[in-house]
Amino acid sequence: MAGPPKLVLAVIDSVKPEMLDRAIEEDRAPALRALRERGSYMRDCVSTFPSVTPVASATIATGVGPGEHFIPSMNWYHRGEERYVEYGSSFPATRAFGVVRSLYDTVYNMNMAHLSRSRETLFEQLDDAGLRTACTTWLIYRGRTRHEPSGDSRLGRLATAAQFRHAVWASRELFYADMFDSRNTGCTSTLGLPGQRDQHTGCVGAYLVEHDLFDFLLFSLPDNDTHSHRYGPDAQVRSLAEADRALERIMHVAGGPDAFLEDHAVIVMSDHSQTKVDRRVNVSDALSGWRVLTPSDPAPEEAELAVCPAARSAMVYVLDQENEDSLAESVADDLRDVEGLDLVVRRVGPEAAVWSTRGELRFAPDGELADRRGRRWSVEGEHDSLELSVADGLVTSAAYPDALERLWSALSSPYAGDLLVSAAPGWEFVDWGGADHVGGGSHGSLLADDSEGVLLATGVELPRRGQWSIGDVASLVLRHFSLPSALDE
Repeated sequence: MAGPPKLVLAVIDSVKPEMLDRAIEEDRAPALRALRERGSYMRDCVSTFPSVTPVASATIATGVGPGEHFIPSMNWYHRGEERYVEYGSSFPATRAFGVVRSLYDTVYNMNMAHLSRSRETLFEQLDDAGLRTACTTWLIYRGRTRHEPSGDSRLGRLATAAQFRHAVWASRELFYADMFDSRNTGCTSTLGLPGQRDQHTGCVGAYLVEHDLFDFLLFSLPDNDTHSHRYGPDAQVRSLAEADRALERIMHVAGGPDAFLEDHAVIVMSDHSQTKVDRRVNVSDALSGWRVLTPSDPAPEEAELAVCPAARSAMVYVLDQENEDSLAESVADDLRDVEGLDLVVRRVGPEAAVWSTRGELRFAPDGELADRRGRRWSVEGEHDSLELSVADGLVTSAAYPDALERLWSALSSPYAGDLLVSAAPGWEFVDWGGADHVGGGSHGSLLADDSEGVLLATGVELPRRGQWSIGDVASLVLRHFSLPSALDE
């Protein structure tokens, strides 16, 4: 008896739903049009908070938020190692923390040390079920197969010369920016250079389809994010056309869309969206009354705070843990005077405290109100601070979708800062390299414009949900292969 169709999970970074609609309407995305015409399509699939790629990628791979997978942001402070962790906010930020150090954190430590071991990834669960897994260059790849660094190409040898000599545990087939190649496909990504990554994914994907080498393929298409950061989200039609060519390429080797979809199911999704930014704020400078830890700080023992900007989100850590609560309250008071901040959030005992210019509220799980996903909350204070609507025992927010769960999960991560900050519309936080995307696009905040992306499924059954989240996709994949999933609970 034949099993389920092979499944391709295509993650197109930063897709803004209206831009995907426009790309299809302008006939720039025929492969995506074919999938939309044959499947189910949603335009409000909610991301994590912060809505940045490392956090969202970990949620897609594990099905849980940062409170359970432990990846808290793009830049964060590791209390145990007393240092910043930088996953690549920008090249200047990477350089500020040391290129090799940042690449080690991104390539190795994110999967092998920072990602929680108590939560299995999709690759681990599917590998354990005897399914053939594959992954193109993507941040979260942890699986059951050991891969040595590639030495077959000039670029692979360059990575080895830069001290990337350690093996990783990943999906059965792994193709990671020329550093890891489970087989010689003849494809190259120029070490993950932006603008080349979608082409590499399309090349590898076509090889895998042609040679029938997977049951599940995570098909990563990140170049839309880079293009949108530079030119703004309204320019995504061009970069989505490039992502579409990669999808068209894997369909072509199977004989076209109809023939491809006879043997393959497809899920297309974004990890988050993007919004325009035209103003910048430096959180470290705004906290000038405090001694903020800097990269390569000459006197780290004198620092009072660690500040971690991540696009349109940020975290602040109080380094004096004996006086953590009182100092965090003082920092929160100072942050309220900083222009460009929308929300300041922190834990106060068993509750979360949220401040905005519209008011303050506190909330905690297990109360009298239910959200759209059926979880229950107690809420006290000014509902306007999160633009909450309460009716018939249901609490919702159009401005901040799934706000209570996303904030609670972010605060619950063991690596989270003492204070979480979300930027106001149009604002971005300058990173530690002095870089920003002003004049282009960015993401990271709790707002809907940063957080609501697309979910398109063809050949995969979508059960009814009050609200879809990127964390639901792991369960969709497991369900497709008749494995236990949260959607069946």
